[in-house]
Amino acid sequence: MKDMTVEQAVWMRDFYLRPLKLESETTRKVLVAVPPAAAEYRPDTASRTALDLLRHIAATDNRFVETVINGEFSTQNIIPDSVKTPDEIASWYAERHAANRDALARVNGQALVTSVDFRGMFTWPAVMFLQLGLHHTIHHRGQLSAYLRAMGARVPSIYGESYDATQARLAAAQTTA
Repeated sequence: MKDMTVEQAVWMRDFYLRPLKLESETTRKVLVAVPPAAAEYRPDTASRTALDLLRHIAATDNRFVETVINGEFSTQNIIPDSVKTPDEIASWYAERHAANRDALARVNGQALVTSVDFRGMFTWPAVMFLQLGLHHTIHHRGQLSAYLRAMGARVPSIYGESYDATQARLAAAQTTA
């Protein structure tokens, strides 16, 4: 990775732009599926609350893209304190992520290969944080989707139709028949 060329970095950035958009749309569906009344749900005392997990997903998904844009990894809280409900967090997330993807598309190749330190654990070319961020978000989105049914919510379609989406589709077909 230390020998990544500018051309390879630009290719990687361009390759990840579409998956970042598609995955962010799926992430937003999971975020808005959390009922506000169940925001404090946690499956175990060692687990994050649903609201904490929502905020973590929304912040870090944007943070990893911003790492590539800004050439540094920041742990600063980026979600305003006024953004509190699942719907507000999902809206903030979607708007910021869309703006970040637009900015990412304009990052020059030299910036993409700039070395970025990740909390003293490793240093990678900035563009590599797209892959890390995408996998991190998918991991935590799966965690949050596992909370949904237990908190009484419906699980949206993620990579294909979910049980709840199938049931809704079948019920709609029954009412139109």
